[in-house]
Amino acid sequence: MLASEALLKKDSRSIMIKGIACTLVLWACSLPCPLGMRAAEAGPAPSETGDGQLARRILQDERMDEVVRRGQQLLKSGMNAGSGYQEVWIRDLNTFIVPLLDVAPRQSVRDALLIFLHFQGQDGDIVDGYVPKDKAGAGYAYRDSPTQPLYRAHKNTVETDQESSLVQAVCRYIRKTGDVSVLDEAIQGRSVRERLDMALDYPLNHRFSERYGLVWGATTADWGDVQPEHAWGVELDENSHRAIDIYDNALLLVAIADFSRTATDGRAELKAKWEDHHARLRLAVRRHLWDDASLKFIPHIYLEGSPFPASFDERKVFYHGGTAVAMEADLLTPNEILVSYGQMRANMRLAGAATIGLTLYPPYPEGSFKNPSMRPYSYQNGGDWTWFGARVVCQLARHGYVAEAYQELAPMLERVIRHEGFYEWWSMDNAPKGSGHFRGSAGVLLEAISELRGWANAANREPK
Repeated sequence: MLASEALLKKDSRSIMIKGIACTLVLWACSLPCPLGMRAAEAGPAPSETGDGQLARRILQDERMDEVVRRGQQLLKSGMNAGSGYQEVWIRDLNTFIVPLLDVAPRQSVRDALLIFLHFQGQDGDIVDGYVPKDKAGAGYAYRDSPTQPLYRAHKNTVETDQESSLVQAVCRYIRKTGDVSVLDEAIQGRSVRERLDMALDYPLNHRFSERYGLVWGATTADWGDVQPEHAWGVELDENSHRAIDIYDNALLLVAIADFSRTATDGRAELKAKWEDHHARLRLAVRRHLWDDASLKFIPHIYLEGSPFPASFDERKVFYHGGTAVAMEADLLTPNEILVSYGQMRANMRLAGAATIGLTLYPPYPEGSFKNPSMRPYSYQNGGDWTWFGARVVCQLARHGYVAEAYQELAPMLERVIRHEGFYEWWSMDNAPKGSGHFRGSAGVLLEAISELRGWANAANREPK
């Protein structure tokens, strides 16, 4: 019996959830591995092993050693997002900052984070990325900073995650290094702590729906930064459709929780402020975005109507990335995590994806986005992204589903080794796409490996 099944049998809170979770997980896990991969290559079936044997298999898995070696080598070489990007992006840096600190000088990482605050807007907003001035030619609406004259920065205004990403990244830096002094460093007359507080205020002051108690952005595909109404699609304009989604709100919850734990020591009023915001936002997410009937998050709540045709039932779309971040934000019960995992596995099989990193399913139909990269099963519209798939692995392991996490990690390890590197995303035939040397993929894989090995080391130390 799966450990997850046993948990379900002990929990009597909802017969419906138990039944659906068991059905989905058993069915999805019983299907053959994608692309003809042998069971041995995919890792142990959760029912085949006890904790001790599973721990030994994880610790002895040489594929992990090879991926860690390759990942650390890549992270040593820079902080830009990948070979297709000149910029240091905050949403990317946030996802590889912890393993980066294992191989890069602490001061260089600290400096890279603080550059974002030199470009912070007067209302607290945070830019997406910055780039050396002589490489700033991508067509963005750049901004300058008198205290960082060597760089230019830009903000993709369809997003509502830059502020959350920076706050989380700084907090992760502090937890990894113990360097709390960074919070008191002054940047253009304000301390880093004040500026992070301003950053969290920004979405609540400028991207907040009073009706729903949630933050909004432009309509995008799950966590993506491309809206349907424009051929490029990264800036809000008169054609944009504002919408509320789980990714933006879950990531904001993670950032608020991190800030409250890491940056409010001895500041009772500041701590109380953000604990109150966290409680209210969490309640609003559960009230408005969680669909009890289908046991998943709805894709969007539209503030002025949808950009998609009425013939497309968007409520059937399952967002893998936003759901992974919701797990990180502790928005889901153990049973709901199992339901979500089962649906992800089912979606993966239906789409023909190689890993659980499938962005979403079903994809938005042909012609839904003016940007040609957003065809069905392409890029953010149903591509397979290790950048989010490995986050699912981390969360499964963190919530106790270690055998399942190990099983899902295996095909991601295999393709890094097979293709000798880290790629931005993968097609349904498991071909690498997008930017090569994608540091976000390396970062989340190294964190997933660390999570699993941390569990395995602890399991080996437990008295028999």
